[in-house]
Amino acid sequence: MTDTNHPEGEPWTWAEPVWRRITGRARAGRSLRPTHWPDGARCAVALSFDADHDTIPLRDGDESPMRISQGQYGNRQGTPRIRRLLEREGIKASFFYPAVSALLYPDEARAVAQDGHEIGIHSWIHERNTVLPYEVERDLAFRARDTLEKVTGQLPVGMRTASWDFSPRTLDIIREMGLLYDSSLMADDDPYELLADGVPTGIVELPPEWIRDDAVYWNMNRFSALRPYTPPSGVLEVFLAELDGAWEEGGMFLLTMHPHYIGHRSRLPVLERVIAHAKARGGCWFATHAEIAAWCRDHAAA
Repeated sequence: MTDTNHPEGEPWTWAEPVWRRITGRARAGRSLRPTHWPDGARCAVALSFDADHDTIPLRDGDESPMRISQGQYGNRQGTPRIRRLLEREGIKASFFYPAVSALLYPDEARAVAQDGHEIGIHSWIHERNTVLPYEVERDLAFRARDTLEKVTGQLPVGMRTASWDFSPRTLDIIREMGLLYDSSLMADDDPYELLADGVPTGIVELPPEWIRDDAVYWNMNRFSALRPYTPPSGVLEVFLAELDGAWEEGGMFLLTMHPHYIGHRSRLPVLERVIAHAKARGGCWFATHAEIAAWCRDHAAA
């Protein structure tokens, strides 16, 4: 069924029940920040990689070999460098795959899973959920989950919507799929429970944020205003400040990266230094999103 509840008129004319309904569809509920982290850790560190690869130009109907090659870099150089770094550091991370990326590069997706990393849902072809009819969004989400399981042998338990584009019906789909967590919404620094129209769902939200995403600093599009103005040193400064804040508060530090951005020679050292800083501070629990979501679900303060 297509959503027919879009309000009529300009927003300043809406009656109070209208804007309350809109803001209540997928809202932050109780904090799931746990009473303690495993083994006395001070904070949780969640490293994640959105393996978009070729899917963004494909999503846009852009057949330019140049734009597609930028995504292919993620497979040829970015992901191998990331895997080697994580292996050296003994860290497990979460990789969110559009299904089309996994189909284009099945050997990569399988290898990532075999390394012990988590595989999460990240759309079919990096589609924008808010422009899709409900039936289409639902179909693509279920197809993406089933494809990732078939390719990698791992059944995903979490979702990150492409571009964090969360439609009014996305939470309904997550609940129907029986997922443990979502990582698309930004109402807190630490994990929280999602409410649907005021009702607790049991779904754990692991909130990302644009300032903890490499794409906003390093995206590049020749024919738009997108330019990578921020040097690696500037990105490192932001990431370390966020990590230190999470450590001081005893919370979660969640970092979102993309193999075709962070995987370049001048940029991967940013991640290396973040990891080194966390290890030097001590008390940092490096874990997958699924591990953190399960821990918070089971150890949240009453």
